[in-house]
Amino acid sequence: MPKEQGKKVVATNRKARHDYLIEDTVEAGLVLSGTEVKALRMGRASLVDGYAHIDRGEAWLEGVHIPEYFQGTWNNHAPRRTRKLLLHKRQIEKLHLKTKQGGYTLIPLSLYFSDGRAKVELATAKGKKEYDKRHALRERQDKREAERAMSLRRRLGE
Repeated sequence: MPKEQGKKVVATNRKARHDYLIEDTVEAGLVLSGTEVKALRMGRASLVDGYAHIDRGEAWLEGVHIPEYFQGTWNNHAPRRTRKLLLHKRQIEKLHLKTKQGGYTLIPLSLYFSDGRAKVELATAKGKKEYDKRHALRERQDKREAERAMSLRRRLGE
């Protein structure tokens, strides 16, 4: 069987960029069971409630929902089980130090296959306040209105 090439995105956490200020990202491998891999290859996963933490020198991913494989048997996996993340020791230490600082957390941004291996993109992020979210939304709207005005001006000016 030929080896898979490239990157195939399974799930993204679009709400994360709205709720958090992303500081740094890192790619980590996942330890998965067979039925989890099959369910992911079908493109089924949810990162909405997911987060990662460091426990005794190991990184763990919690709250990520990978639904049961519908053709699985009694050997199926638990949809929201804790999954181990594969990172180098220095990466884990760096993330641990960052999360020890106040307000930082590890959140998954996307879940994908890279050359046939399941990976998750983790971000060290700081939670936004409600007024920060409103301010970012207002900036996007202002930018969109300015672009519309300039395009209208170009069309009428020609």
